[in-house]
Amino acid sequence: MTTQIKMSKRQIEEIRQKNGFIIDMDGVLYHGNLLLPGVKEFVYWLTTKKKRFVFLTNSSERTPKELMDKLIRLGVEVDKNVFYTSALATAMFLNSQKPKGSAYIIGEAGLINALYNIGYSMNNIDPDYVVVGETRTYSYEKIEHAVNLVLKGARLIGTNPDLTGPVENGIAPATKSLIAPIELATGKNAYFVGKPNPLMMRNALKKIKCSREESVIIGDRMDTDIIAGIESEIDTILVLSGITSEETINDFPYSPKYVLDGVADLVNK
Repeated sequence: MTTQIKMSKRQIEEIRQKNGFIIDMDGVLYHGNLLLPGVKEFVYWLTTKKKRFVFLTNSSERTPKELMDKLIRLGVEVDKNVFYTSALATAMFLNSQKPKGSAYIIGEAGLINALYNIGYSMNNIDPDYVVVGETRTYSYEKIEHAVNLVLKGARLIGTNPDLTGPVENGIAPATKSLIAPIELATGKNAYFVGKPNPLMMRNALKKIKCSREESVIIGDRMDTDIIAGIESEIDTILVLSGITSEETINDFPYSPKYVLDGVADLVNK
């Protein structure tokens, strides 16, 4: 299977005619603290053309306000309501499963605040769930504690199934890498809420109030963004500015509908 890389003007125009845009962040808008080329122009185009869009990230570290503040620091001004994270999706899922439950969390402010805002209590004794997201405060002690809570009956939840995420100097381990020792030690498989789980995509479509037919998902990962779009029957755009390279597209048994170097291609052609 081969994938066409160079997009024609007609294909670019097909994308530009869409009403709804579900846009990944890491590897699409920025790498760490480095804004990618054409992002300012792309966001300006989305706004002035009155497109309905959401910045959808599998990362659970930051709150929507923190993500908004980060983009402002990088020179892009948007409202905090355009962000939807795997932490928010995880909170919605847990609230639907067990309202007002409790959790032991290995994660950062974005995940902690999302669960707190739905009425979950933090519990390191006998929680309903052990919830793991990206974190820079990972430790052997936390893993050991989580293992024993799961063995005592807590259910294991991962905010997303990403193994790695892009940063300025390469890649960093993400949730699936961090949760693996708990799965291996307990023999329990985690349930992952973020992309490619269709729950995340349905929530994104509801947020922008668009049908799947009039929408497109833009992402840099074949194993989460593109498969999420395919399984949700949403047109897919792979950008080569993040994890997946032109050389690795054909490692997968499925293809994106469109392939671009980056979002700049949508405003520069």
